[in-house]
Amino acid sequence: MNIGDRVRLLHGKEEGIVRKISSGGRIEVEIEDGFLIPAMKSEAVVISEVEQAYFGEGKEPEAETPMALSAPKDQGMYLAFVPINDQNLSLYLINDSRQEYLIHISEVFGSNHRTLLSEVVKPGIAKKFDDRLLKEMDEWPSFLLRFIPVQNQLEKAISPFERQIKIKATQFFKHLSKAPFLNKSAYLFHMEQTTKELDIQALNYELDQIRPKPEEKPLRRPERSIDLHIEELVDNHESMSNSEKLRIQLETFDQKLDHAIRTGMDEITFIHGIGNGVLRKEIHKRLSQLGNIKYFQDTQKGQWGYGATLVRIS
Repeated sequence: MNIGDRVRLLHGKEEGIVRKISSGGRIEVEIEDGFLIPAMKSEAVVISEVEQAYFGEGKEPEAETPMALSAPKDQGMYLAFVPINDQNLSLYLINDSRQEYLIHISEVFGSNHRTLLSEVVKPGIAKKFDDRLLKEMDEWPSFLLRFIPVQNQLEKAISPFERQIKIKATQFFKHLSKAPFLNKSAYLFHMEQTTKELDIQALNYELDQIRPKPEEKPLRRPERSIDLHIEELVDNHESMSNSEKLRIQLETFDQKLDHAIRTGMDEITFIHGIGNGVLRKEIHKRLSQLGNIKYFQDTQKGQWGYGATLVRIS
């Protein structure tokens, strides 16, 4: 086998030209898309001139089916290797879901880990976190990715999950596809939520080692009646849109209800007024989805004219 020979890799379908022969029986093969694949001499066989003459050098290779980007929108997380040139790749974490996640990525060397990324990644973001040399693929460690959903409202819990992946050259080049948000070709690996759930206690301990722990404030029991009229919550509300006012009112409702539940209150009243009924309707919708609410009802007709809701907590 010499430099310039056309070879076929025994453990895959790739064919290419030998561009480098190193000591220890290592070679580098340039495949059709211009990338160099590291391999051992024993893993490659020279394509004879007789075979080329019989089948023809210009024969079109069979097209591989492209990887479909059909992940559910609550699971659209991708690890992407974006080529910079024929030697270097940039690593991205792509959040093509509707969910915000706290993401922790590390490389694994046996029982040792090194953190590559630890931060919140919002939907629609492609976050670069590392670079790699293509020729060193055989020496790449495993990548361990952990995903914890960030849920800022009281709603049905989304399970955290993790994925550990070891890149192999024989499979890597079959994952070429268009990367969401980058508009570039990349080797794309879907981090679908089919692996075991995380040990949250162990993960929290690990995250505490790399992130400063915020000073915790003691939880205060809220008043038994919470006025959600916008003028009671913020100053200079005249310039706000109706949607901004509603967002602030609902955030206050979520926070006060959460504090009431966590501090052991048996009931709490939210004064929302009559108005067009949008705030009342949204509060009742959220209360109907919670399992630790005994019941809720319109209250204090004489005082607030059915402009309030009493919530009994189980």
